[in-house]
Amino acid sequence: MSKRGSEAEETGRPSLFPGMALIPGGTFVMGSDHHYPEERPAHRVSVDAFWMDKTPVTNRQFAAFVQATGHVTYAEIAPRAEDYPGALPHMLKAGSLVFTPPSRPVDHGDYYVWWNFAFGANWRRPLGRNSTNRGLDDHPVVHVAYSDAEAYANWAGKMLPTEAEWEFAARAGLEDREFAWGDELNPDGRHMANTWQGEFPNQNLKLDGYDRTSPVTAFPPNAYGLYDMIGNIWEWTTDWYAPRHEAEKGKACCIPRNPRGPRAEGSHDPAQPRNPIPRKVLKGGSHLCAPNYCRRYRPAARHPEPIDTSTNHVGFRCIVRVV
Repeated sequence: MSKRGSEAEETGRPSLFPGMALIPGGTFVMGSDHHYPEERPAHRVSVDAFWMDKTPVTNRQFAAFVQATGHVTYAEIAPRAEDYPGALPHMLKAGSLVFTPPSRPVDHGDYYVWWNFAFGANWRRPLGRNSTNRGLDDHPVVHVAYSDAEAYANWAGKMLPTEAEWEFAARAGLEDREFAWGDELNPDGRHMANTWQGEFPNQNLKLDGYDRTSPVTAFPPNAYGLYDMIGNIWEWTTDWYAPRHEAEKGKACCIPRNPRGPRAEGSHDPAQPRNPIPRKVLKGGSHLCAPNYCRRYRPAARHPEPIDTSTNHVGFRCIVRVV
C-alpha cells in the first residue's frame, strides 16, 4: 500500500484515497515548553505514514453520511435526566453550545458569558432553531460530539487521528516553528488561517474576512497539502486528555512510536482526579482563538473537550493508516 501510494503521488495518477494526502512517517518534537502548561514537556515521538483528509469534513460530506445511515447526532437527542442529576427539567432538551458574543468587555475567567446552550442547535442549524446551514456546504461540519465523528469515520472506512499524528501532519516538517507556516502569525500582513482579530469576546474585526466558520479551502494549505490545520474549527483526536505530556525517556531507543496517549483520562498522573465526563484532546484552534485570550492557533496547542459536548467551533477530519 505504501509503494502504491507513493507511485500515485509521483506519477499524477489518481490517489488511492481521493481527497486525502499521504503524510510521510518520521520523528519530530511534539509539544512546546514555551506556551501553555498542558503543552509541556516538548518530547520526541515518531509516527508511521498515513493518509489524511486534506480538509475537515464538510457539511456536504456529513450530509451524505446522514442520508446513507440515518445517523442522529448527539446534539439532536434530548439529554436524559439520569445522566445529568441536578439538571433543571426545562434544560433537558436537544441542543448544543453556540458562541454568543457579549456587547462589552467581560471577565475572561467566566466563559459562560459567551457560551449559550441553544435549544435546537445542531449541524443543520448551527446557530439554533431558526438558523440553517444552507449555503455552507463547503464549511466544516460543527456541533459534532466525539461519537458523531467516530461514526462518520467508521462509515467512511477511515479513523480519527491520534494527537501525535495530527500534530505531525500540522507541522509538515516545520517542527521548530511556532505556527504551521513559520514564526509570524500574519507574514507580510497575510492572514494564513481563520482566527479572531480584535478583543475577544466582544470585538471581532473580521480582518481575515470571516465572522464565524469559513470554507475549508479559504486559506493556504500547509506543505503536506492540508487545509485548515490551524484555525476555523478545533478537531477531535482519539487521545484521552492528560494535563501534560509524558516526559521523554532520553534514549533514542525509547522514542515512542505511534503513541496513543493515556489509556484513560488522568492515567498519566494518578494524583489527578478523573472528570465525571471523560475528555478527548482537540487540536488546531478555531476562529475564536485570539491573541488576547487563546493563542492556541499553533500545532503544539491542545485543549480538553468532554466527549458528550458539541459546539459550533468543533469538527474533525479522518485518516487511513498505511499498513
